[in-house]
Amino acid sequence: MTRPANLRRTGLQLAGVGVVMVGLSFAAVPFYDWFCRTTGFGGTPLVAEAAPDVILEQTIDVRFDGSLDADMPWEFKPQLRRMTIRLGETGLAFYEAYNPTDRVIAGTASYNVTPYSAGGYFTKIECFCFTEQVLQPGERVIMPVTFYVDPAILQDTDAKHVREITLSYTFHETELTEEQASLAAPALPVN
Repeated sequence: MTRPANLRRTGLQLAGVGVVMVGLSFAAVPFYDWFCRTTGFGGTPLVAEAAPDVILEQTIDVRFDGSLDADMPWEFKPQLRRMTIRLGETGLAFYEAYNPTDRVIAGTASYNVTPYSAGGYFTKIECFCFTEQVLQPGERVIMPVTFYVDPAILQDTDAKHVREITLSYTFHETELTEEQASLAAPALPVN
């Protein structure tokens, strides 16, 4: 083979490797998100339809934390800072959000559980964090989260000694859809 043909083939192979690597980098984020939600890795709580049938007498403390992204103008906090529940028992906690501004604001909550070893056992049944929240100017809402701690935590060598779990949320402002923005448009004055 001639030298230019070898260079061309090598160049095409390198370009192909580059295209594959860029494609994998775009696929990594959704794959990592799916992996964390499926396994509880990194403190990501799991999601279930209902609590298990088994409720143990052993209890665990659950702490609640709420924060805001630096650019989010809402006020956001848990109504209760701590509760004690039995393993397998359904817990219900409430968070409060308030929009003190004069504009409609949409927000999405990211969440995690610490210690990370408990993430695979802290399971949400219903949560305000599953959907975008839209607050009108001056609106205050109470948002529930229903959860349980799976009794299987006692069989995990890393998690069985956990006595306290912290559920943390951070609200981030999200863009309003065109429909939401049109509903939020101020009315024109009538002459």
